[in-house]
Amino acid sequence: MSRPERAGPGTYALLGVLTAVSLFPLLWTAVAASRSSTRLAAAPPPLWFGRNLPRNLGIAWTEGGLGEAIVNTAVVAGAVAAGTVLFSTLAGFAFAHLRFRFRSALLFLVGATMLIPPQLGVVPLYLLVARLRWTDGLQAVILPALVSAFGVFFMRQHLRRALPRELLEAARVDGAGTVRVLWHLVLPAARPAAAVLGMLSFVAAWNDFFWPVLVLTQTGNPTVQVALTGLGRGHVPDQSVVMAGALLGTLPLLVVLAVFGRQIVGGVMRGAVKG
Repeated sequence: MSRPERAGPGTYALLGVLTAVSLFPLLWTAVAASRSSTRLAAAPPPLWFGRNLPRNLGIAWTEGGLGEAIVNTAVVAGAVAAGTVLFSTLAGFAFAHLRFRFRSALLFLVGATMLIPPQLGVVPLYLLVARLRWTDGLQAVILPALVSAFGVFFMRQHLRRALPRELLEAARVDGAGTVRVLWHLVLPAARPAAAVLGMLSFVAAWNDFFWPVLVLTQTGNPTVQVALTGLGRGHVPDQSVVMAGALLGTLPLLVVLAVFGRQIVGGVMRGAVKG
């Protein structure tokens, strides 16, 4: 048996450069949040931390109402991620393994929705939300994002590879119903892809700005992105406070990645080996 290949110095150097480039925006945000706006406007700009970080974080937390905003965003992102994973898995299983009329046509229509810019549907969607009196409510942000065409296609492709048709037929022969097949076969097989889709949906919902800023207000139920629009107001915006708010809004995502990152990568690798 051949020995496993080991990474050389060039590989570590390249990975180090890529890591530094990836972390630079976060590092710059932290540096800018620890300085004053006057120092940020000076040339050359600061490249190391200052002493104003606690002060700027406190101002951003108080003026932006980031405590409530982070809780609201966690609720929205968690509900959107859970709904997207659930409904995309069910729809992906149906398109991958079930036989029904107009399946190809419906799949084509689902794919065609990805070609339509989301901005074209903003006006009718806002009119519907306003008629239902959902404006300034979290349901106005959660419900329109519970299903995505990308998630349906993603889960369909995964289930076609990870769930053999012979296994489904054997379960049917043994007398398993649809609910039992979903619980014991489909959901376990979809777990690796569901973890990736859930993380992507959570991050997308957390960072979403365009739709929440239309239906939510800073005094009602703001998300993090809506709350950040109220920071640094004035004739000359305080950029250091804005950066401090952006840093506070990014920290929960880093915590989620640190806690669940290994499980997600492990799930992807298990799915790759199984496939």
